[in-house]
Amino acid sequence: MSEPIRSGTPLNRSIGRAARMLGLFSPEEPELTLATMTARLEINRATAHRYALALRHAGLLRYDRARQVYALGPRIVELAASALAGLRIIKIAGPHMERLVASTNETAVLSVWNGESPVVVRVDDNTDRIARIVVRTGTRLPPESAQGKVFHAFGGGGAETDMSSAELTRVRSTRIAVNSRVVQGIRAIATPVFQDTELTAAMAVVGTTASIPADPRSPLARELRDAAGVLSAELGFAVTHVPPTERRSG
Repeated sequence: MSEPIRSGTPLNRSIGRAARMLGLFSPEEPELTLATMTARLEINRATAHRYALALRHAGLLRYDRARQVYALGPRIVELAASALAGLRIIKIAGPHMERLVASTNETAVLSVWNGESPVVVRVDDNTDRIARIVVRTGTRLPPESAQGKVFHAFGGGGAETDMSSAELTRVRSTRIAVNSRVVQGIRAIATPVFQDTELTAAMAVVGTTASIPADPRSPLARELRDAAGVLSAELGFAVTHVPPTERRSG
């Protein structure tokens, strides 16, 4: 849990607290009670109710009176659509991810950093497969995910992980992060996407542990890395603009 906001002007504190209240909702917890929000925000019930009421009036929250639970409101959908439209990378990444899916027959996922964690902004998969791995856009990924490791390793503001120094060095030198533990039987490998000299996203391939090799030197890892490299070049990244972390370890 992030620390309560204790500094700044009252207006800044109010905006920060309202943002934190909205941030409590996730695909895993789309509905919350007032008591839950009060406890997680570490404020009193009256203050939580006042913020929830203001957000309801703005269309950012809705309230189910019968069940006494809150959920994100319809205005959030409009804002999310506008935000996604503003992320140029989503459109540019499309053809690269589609080709990656066609060549690997696996699910391709693009994530960006939201200030606290990687968030899935685009998913491409093979709809003809009988068994598919479903990854939803808007999903917040944990620090130990392959994408979380990429943001940690390449300086995109990633949260601390339990990566060893050896793994950190390996990720920086190979540009491939691996995770096989977030969901049992599922493995993801991820690689950085750069815009100019900055890390802007993480591109991943997700599949079963049987179909996704953990070896960062595998042909699948090379295809992923190549796809992200072409996308990075299209976004203005040049080979000469190697991030400092890679120069130290590469």
